[in-house]
Amino acid sequence: MRCAFCGHSETQVVETRESDEGDVVRRRRRCLRCDKRFTTYERAEIALPVVIKKDNTRGNFDMGKLRASMELALRKRPVSTEQVDAAVERIQEKLLSEGTREVSSARLGEMVMRELKRIDKVAYVRFASVYRSFEDIDEFRKLIKDI
Repeated sequence: MRCAFCGHSETQVVETRESDEGDVVRRRRRCLRCDKRFTTYERAEIALPVVIKKDNTRGNFDMGKLRASMELALRKRPVSTEQVDAAVERIQEKLLSEGTREVSSARLGEMVMRELKRIDKVAYVRFASVYRSFEDIDEFRKLIKDI
């Protein structure tokens, strides 16, 4: 592992810990040249499904896009980063457990809405209004009534 500060190729592992769930290993390292310390995380590489978009193009699943869309809906809402992380993790776990090679963007959107409904109703309405392209106020009323 190269040093994050000076790029030297020799580092020493000072401390190793597993996460509570056991799926991530955290290592504190020390550079043998500059003596600075840094943290690395190890996690198993997983193959997430390819996303089929509305126009039938395919793209790689992007956790950053998923998180960004949720954070946009959650802007200025009293929801912690940990709650968002947990929601993104649940979506990822669901996709992995299904074992499919492809997932439609519509299915992914429904999964996001389910998670947002669980953690913040206002964010759910915000996301749903854009995702479902509401045309008039009656569609909003129906959605709010369902909540």
